[in-house]
Amino acid sequence: MAWYKNSLVVLLTFSLIGISAATADADSPKTASTATETSKTATPAEKLADERTKGVVERKSSEASLAKGDITFDDLKFDIEKDAAFEKSALTPEVKRLDGVKVKLRGYILPSTLFKETDIDQFVLVRDNQECCFGPGAALFDCVIVEMLPGRTTDFVTRPVTVEGKFKIDTEKYKYPGGKGPGGASHFAIFRIEGMNVQ
Repeated sequence: MAWYKNSLVVLLTFSLIGISAATADADSPKTASTATETSKTATPAEKLADERTKGVVERKSSEASLAKGDITFDDLKFDIEKDAAFEKSALTPEVKRLDGVKVKLRGYILPSTLFKETDIDQFVLVRDNQECCFGPGAALFDCVIVEMLPGRTTDFVTRPVTVEGKFKIDTEKYKYPGGKGPGGASHFAIFRIEGMNVQ
């Protein structure tokens, strides 16, 4: 499984190279007024994220749904700034109580983290099918690493899937090398599902 972690780090590194190239242009010599205008202008990705979140209603699971293990990505939210170092104390009691519970979580398989399209035994499940939900600038609670149980696999699909399995909070396995990632982030994920079934 170490190969998977290393592969995810490599993918993140390539993402960062693109970000570094974009910011290198932003750091080139400009007039003071142009630099000020640039810092106030949102990037296309930031504009898209703002547009997507406007009017979005948070949908946490009811107590009855939680009792059955039916959760949403909104049930995983906790207070953390983008690219901030993760602190265990930030996890809410609601999130902590999910640790070790058999759950069903609906989301999308993130294609950029896959190395094949069939017989997949590990993948990243994200809130939606936009690339912004994993890696630099993404919220830690918007992605879950799925590691299928031995002998279980799934195939890549573009539609939403429901993953069933044991939910785990893992604050050690998915750290950036040395605990230092882009923008001060310490982890690229903290949630895992030990997958039994993907539908």
